[in-house]
Amino acid sequence: MESFQQIYEQLNAPQLHIRPHQFDFRDLDCLFFPERRDTHRRLVDCDSVRYPDRADVANVIDAVCNHDAPVYAMIAPAFVGQFSSTVTPGKLRDAFKRMGFSGMIEVALFADILTLKEAFEFDRHILTEKDFLLTSCCCPLWITLIRKRYIHLVPHIPPSVSPMVACGRSIKKLSPTAVTVFIGPCIAKKMEAKEPDIADAVDHVLSFEEAQALFTAMGIDPERCEDDLRDHSSSAGRIYARTGGVSRAVQRTLDRIRPGRPIPLRAIQADGMRECKALLNDVLEGKITANFLEGMGCPGGCVGGPRRIL
Repeated sequence: MESFQQIYEQLNAPQLHIRPHQFDFRDLDCLFFPERRDTHRRLVDCDSVRYPDRADVANVIDAVCNHDAPVYAMIAPAFVGQFSSTVTPGKLRDAFKRMGFSGMIEVALFADILTLKEAFEFDRHILTEKDFLLTSCCCPLWITLIRKRYIHLVPHIPPSVSPMVACGRSIKKLSPTAVTVFIGPCIAKKMEAKEPDIADAVDHVLSFEEAQALFTAMGIDPERCEDDLRDHSSSAGRIYARTGGVSRAVQRTLDRIRPGRPIPLRAIQADGMRECKALLNDVLEGKITANFLEGMGCPGGCVGGPRRIL
């Protein structure tokens, strides 16, 4: 196997030999049966297009080219519509496999799982009209803001990891040597992935912009990729990417596990860091009557992240 430096130089060369590749599209359980996947790693003609000059991109290229174990793309719930309105989850999964990844996992699946956990946490902790919870675990800016500037409110954060971390840890549990790559619109996720207590979950983080640059450089058009119509997550998990999505998902779940609960869920959302700070200040001043407070650091939620494509 060539060194990373040789590979990187070839990526920017005018011409590059293309190695034939084949994929077994019948095998969709890439996570549970990685040994069945015959993934031929390929580097194709990059011509005049260059990769972003960033360490994360270089590390991912190195992992895909030189790592013997599976390398998984973990796509954020905000991916819907990012790579064009006609790119389905199945087409995007095929695109990442063509790039050399062993498979693509929707992080929204783990948002579904954490929705159930947050619903149980609400049911267990909200016992009086004065009780409240601070969510969402999926936004590192919101959680970091509370931990650094509103430390007295930390006990009101449910003990949940983010869907990204849950996804990464699940992959590592099933395939301990696997490399996990989170892909989303959020810069703060790069910081979250390096936190000491959760650094075991995610090896690398790419933005949607960086992923698109890789597709372009490798001549991969997700719109032309093969589709798979089967869903790997629910709409409830995917709406985590929008402000209010967590509240709606938890509300639906709570209605199912505890219909007619004496103290209902009363949600309020903060959209963007300015609103997040204002909401937390109102909490400290006793101005809030809601019991489920959702904060998103970016306007609109993750779909408004700084490294989105659209």
